[in-house]
Amino acid sequence: MQQIKICVIGLGYVGLPLARLFSTKYPTVGFDMKESRVKELMEGHDSTLEVSDELLQDAIRNHGLVCTSNIDDIRDCNFYVVAVPTPVDVNNNPDLRPLIGASETVGKVISPGAIVVYESTVYPGVTEDDCIPVVERVSGLKFNRDFYAGYSPERINPGDKLHTVDKIKKVTSGSTPEVGRLVDSVYSSVITAGTHLAPTIKVAEGAKVIENSQRDINIAFVNELAKIFHLMGIETADVLEAASTKWNFLPFKPGLVGGHCIGVDPYYLAQCAQRYGYNPEIILAGRRMNDSMGPYVADRVIKLMLKKGIKVLGSDVLVLGFTFKENCPDVRNTKVIDIVKALKEYNMNVTVYDPYADKDDVRKEYGIEILTELPAKADFEAVILAVAHEAFSGLDITPLLNPDHVIFDVKTSHFLPDTTQNL
Repeated sequence: MQQIKICVIGLGYVGLPLARLFSTKYPTVGFDMKESRVKELMEGHDSTLEVSDELLQDAIRNHGLVCTSNIDDIRDCNFYVVAVPTPVDVNNNPDLRPLIGASETVGKVISPGAIVVYESTVYPGVTEDDCIPVVERVSGLKFNRDFYAGYSPERINPGDKLHTVDKIKKVTSGSTPEVGRLVDSVYSSVITAGTHLAPTIKVAEGAKVIENSQRDINIAFVNELAKIFHLMGIETADVLEAASTKWNFLPFKPGLVGGHCIGVDPYYLAQCAQRYGYNPEIILAGRRMNDSMGPYVADRVIKLMLKKGIKVLGSDVLVLGFTFKENCPDVRNTKVIDIVKALKEYNMNVTVYDPYADKDDVRKEYGIEILTELPAKADFEAVILAVAHEAFSGLDITPLLNPDHVIFDVKTSHFLPDTTQNL
């Protein structure tokens, strides 16, 4: 293969950090169909906050990183990396449309001898059975003769500035042993944490889809414990702290489980299992448990209000945080919306404050208005800390509270007063 020139398709939470990293070693072009996204990146700013302005500007200025929405700019690349979202639809079925669309884009520009590597989360078989046929159809080239493929599952942890893309070990694979070694060498040249070359693409796909499914199940178990211990009058946090003194205890915490990975991947694995005639009971049970937590939080808050004689109908509630996790502006598949919807069913007036979230994105995706600045004056009967943003640390909400009020902390983060009720 001639000198490698990389194109990363999809410049979101996964694609941009990867493109920035690749640009330190290889000529790299980032491609995204959203022109406004490309414009902000070329101006040196990443609104997802995954890549600092300093690093992004350095990549553009000193390493030649180019971001574009013009397909002609990626025709001379020979190593394509697809990093587009793979969501689920309203029925929790895998939605492969972004992946198919990206494969069509690759098919329009790929040349003989090139490699396309998929990073998007999928279940085993999607790369070779769903994506590659699209590339073949559009390009007219033959797989494993004219072009080749690989799969290297993304392991980005949005908002985490410690475990960045180069510091997380990467699984790699290729459509032939030789291509697998080449793909592995490209990634290992920039991933300081090292790589693991899987024997096949399907093995690498399987590894990705079970990583977050395992975490989902473990959190579901702790969420169920939280419900049980609440009925017993025991603090879940105290139980977990005591249990964590054992060397092999896994320190998971209860809470909302959303986002584009943990809240989605189990459905991909379940769909795959069902295609083979197997009904995955534990995986789907974990999803049901975690999907129930939003309404459960709302129910806990309402009962606390009633016990204190606080009116529920027409009451004012402040929800702190709307993104799917702390210190991250990503609102995809956030489970905070489940709390908001449940509260509104009781005709409660819900105010959502999140300094990280984009108001337009929230309005477009969920049809609600949020605040990015706290109101100067209010009279809230209930406050729910839904997301433990660092920006909430030391936040004084006392002037915003009704004398009779309830404070509920979903994350047990101790950002709020000692009178707070925890999940």
